[in-house]
Amino acid sequence: MTQLSFTVSSPDGAPRTLELGFDTLVIAGWAGRDAAAIQHHIDELAALGVAPPSSTPCFYRVAAQQLSQADTVEVLGTDTSGEIECVLFGSPLGTLVTIGSDHTDRKTEAYSVAVSKQVCVKPVAREAWRYAEVAAHWDRLELRARFVAADGSARTYQQGSVDGLLPPATLWQRHGGIDIEALPAGSAMYSGTLAVLGEMAAMKSGDAFELELHDPVLGRSLRHRYAIQALPVVA
Repeated sequence: MTQLSFTVSSPDGAPRTLELGFDTLVIAGWAGRDAAAIQHHIDELAALGVAPPSSTPCFYRVAAQQLSQADTVEVLGTDTSGEIECVLFGSPLGTLVTIGSDHTDRKTEAYSVAVSKQVCVKPVAREAWRYAEVAAHWDRLELRARFVAADGSARTYQQGSVDGLLPPATLWQRHGGIDIEALPAGSAMYSGTLAVLGEMAAMKSGDAFELELHDPVLGRSLRHRYAIQALPVVA
């Protein structure tokens, strides 16, 4: 079981620190509400030789040990990049939401999406909110990601509101096949991403990915940044 520490912030009280164990990690893929937007993302991957999904949304089980809050993550080679996503997980305080990256090996993805999900560590932030605090205005939350090159140059990589993605409760129900109000303890779900703006990154050592989930209603943001250490590919 993977142990992670989170600071749960709230507009109504002092932050609380939780130590949580995870034994289940699910990545929701092709989780958009708009069929045209889903097709755009499928087309992005098709350009890399990735076969279309068997269904939408798809749910990929990944080893919970891949969850990481490290500032630097190691990957194999220079064919990987991140994808900003809301991450929801169960806790004694109910379902919590934070920000994370479905970091993926694009070369592996060309022959198996499921394998590519397992190859890379899944970065996740250290701060979280109670889902109940944002559920009523969920569609107004905004995702922002920046790709920062090792030389310091940066560009907006993904940006938009979550209203184009299936809401969390819908994902839980479709994945589990049952009507549940919250994720069970020990479970985490990455809940879908946005289209990349411009060219998909191929990250090398020193490159970084910056993530932000902004709540314009309560005037707050969750942020995370991680850098890449690319390991050599040896035949």
